[in-house]
Amino acid sequence: MKRKGLIPDFKHGFKRLLYLTLSTSLVVTSLVGCSSKKEVAKSGSNSTSFTSTRKAGDSFHLDTPLTITSLFNDNAGYPMKDDWLLWKAITDKTNVTLDIQSVPGSDYSAKLGVLIGSGEIPYIIPKIYGGGTQYVSSGMILPVSDYIDLMPNFKDKVEKWGMEKELKTITQADGKYYVLPGMHEKPYIQYSFAVRSDELKKLGIAQPTNYEDFYTMLKKLKEAHPDTYPFSDRFLANSTMSGIAADFYVGSGWGKGSYYGYVKADNKFEFLPFTDNFKKYLNYMHKLVEEGLMDPESFTQTDDQAVAKFVSGKSYVIGANTQSVQTYKETLDEKFGAGNTEVTQIVPPSTDGTITGSRLENGIMLSAKIKDDPRFEDIMGFVDWLWYSDEGQMLTKWGVEGTTYTKDADGKPQLMPDITFNGNNPSGTIDLRKEYGFSCGNFSYGGSWDLMQSLRTPLEKDFVQACNDKLKLRDPAPVIPMDEDQLDEVNSYTSQIIDYVDTMTLKFILGTADINTDWDKFTKECQTKGSDRLIELINQIYENTTKEK
Repeated sequence: MKRKGLIPDFKHGFKRLLYLTLSTSLVVTSLVGCSSKKEVAKSGSNSTSFTSTRKAGDSFHLDTPLTITSLFNDNAGYPMKDDWLLWKAITDKTNVTLDIQSVPGSDYSAKLGVLIGSGEIPYIIPKIYGGGTQYVSSGMILPVSDYIDLMPNFKDKVEKWGMEKELKTITQADGKYYVLPGMHEKPYIQYSFAVRSDELKKLGIAQPTNYEDFYTMLKKLKEAHPDTYPFSDRFLANSTMSGIAADFYVGSGWGKGSYYGYVKADNKFEFLPFTDNFKKYLNYMHKLVEEGLMDPESFTQTDDQAVAKFVSGKSYVIGANTQSVQTYKETLDEKFGAGNTEVTQIVPPSTDGTITGSRLENGIMLSAKIKDDPRFEDIMGFVDWLWYSDEGQMLTKWGVEGTTYTKDADGKPQLMPDITFNGNNPSGTIDLRKEYGFSCGNFSYGGSWDLMQSLRTPLEKDFVQACNDKLKLRDPAPVIPMDEDQLDEVNSYTSQIIDYVDTMTLKFILGTADINTDWDKFTKECQTKGSDRLIELINQIYENTTKEK
């Protein structure tokens, strides 16, 4: 690996990048648009053509060495090293060397914006969320959907796993997508609630399957522990608000989007805070706080403060993702002794057995300049193999057989005795990420069910399996592709509306505003800020887009 080091700050001015969040948390249904077969661009005469012979599942190795520039999102928890085995393993396998520009994760988005503005971006840009809408107008990003015939592994997974609907959610106004996303064979739900399941068993309380059950569980915990708030949340309650709102088919918290959503029955978009379901959501959340079931500090306290309450026995329910549950368990074991407490991440409660979400994960963008590179096809082949082949994903996640892992009698990978990873093989002294660079978050997002399960902790495996057994993902909402002028107008309204609705949502939940007496004032202020024009514009774009298809 070659390393250029940290990206310098550029003084060049650059065009403002536009942004629009299209939240999958507001999903009700989707419409499948038309698509046309893309003509694959031919690279220069010096490139090695593999499209006629190479197939999904083939190994990848170039006869002539190749160096490819790449950005790297550096995680402070396992900072990048020049001598990671990862770099050597990639080169040994493919004859490709990555010329890395490393950027601290905390500065990544800002630095990427500067690079795009300067016109100096590396060929590969990992760790991109959504469809990269804010970068497309720069003209610096390759419309990768035009070139997927050069990516047999990517195409194979799209076809086998039926990813077409998901890919439409990242398609831009020109009918192309610019991000190669991570793809999961099966849904990967990460967020719900961690509960002290030992306490539930002691009190004879069943784990909740819907939000009425969830309320009942908190009521019984409150009765048993009247001097506590049974539920004290982290993430500023954004995960909880998102999940509960989605159960009412509206958006809030992390899932608020821009507060508009598609209503299938009417085949149009509505301003969701004006709906009866949004009122029901607010009343439910307010009831949790008003009855002392949810700590009002949940909306303002730090994650560390919330976790301290949970692991000390001051609360019994907390927001969780699949990584944090393992930490909760280890901390409780240290404080109360192994086996004396039990923590479980419950399947997200759902009234109708459905949940919002996506099988897409963050992905990579490619510089538009690579299409003029004489080895364009080699570059695309490498990207396809490393990020989308089973062999490439196995390498970047598990590492090198015989060094970081071995295989059992059934052929399943097992960490070597001295290797530890994210709660797996905790007696190991060498961290797979810190010391070797594998599973470092910049490569091989998503993957097959078996591969993803192979590196999960027992707690995570049980949770993800239960989610897949009990819940079904809702179809993604229709995509609203917008040009720059439309984005500008939409953003002019949402920039005012979102902050106001956020503020009033919290006031309604905490009771500092009354949903009965203050509702009319709330709706009128939203209208003053442009909610009616926003929805009119969104529906105009949607109708025009549908007619074109």
